[in-house]
Amino acid sequence: MIDKKFIGKVLPSFRAVAEAGQLRFFAKATAESNPIYFDESAARDAGHRHLPLPPTFLFSLEFEQPDKSWRDEVGIQMARILHGEQSFTYHRLAYAGDVLRFESRIADIYDKKGGALSFVVRETRVTNQNDEHVADLRSVLVHRNG
Repeated sequence: MIDKKFIGKVLPSFRAVAEAGQLRFFAKATAESNPIYFDESAARDAGHRHLPLPPTFLFSLEFEQPDKSWRDEVGIQMARILHGEQSFTYHRLAYAGDVLRFESRIADIYDKKGGALSFVVRETRVTNQNDEHVADLRSVLVHRNG
């Protein structure tokens, strides 16, 4: 079981750049059809300063976290995990070229099935290069124990 003493643990923060090529690739992979996610002119015509991030793209950027040592400290074994849930609360748009800062903490840890499964809830605050609040992410990682 994942020890509940890690509730409240602040994880290493990091920055990631939202690159236009990645945005286009993600939009295509998720079957997005709105041209504002592919075409700079269409984005500007729609009132955007650049290509906006497609919905849920922040989840992909969160994977770029360079320091994953917290997982070992907490006792998370990659071969035993499943992505259980993801939610987003958006506060403003982010665009290609933005430098986004991800600040995460473990918000909760709980068990189910008599301790066979541990659920680790991570909350992440995302801000842009101007320190403007872009979004809050919440993810639940399911860890199969023993």
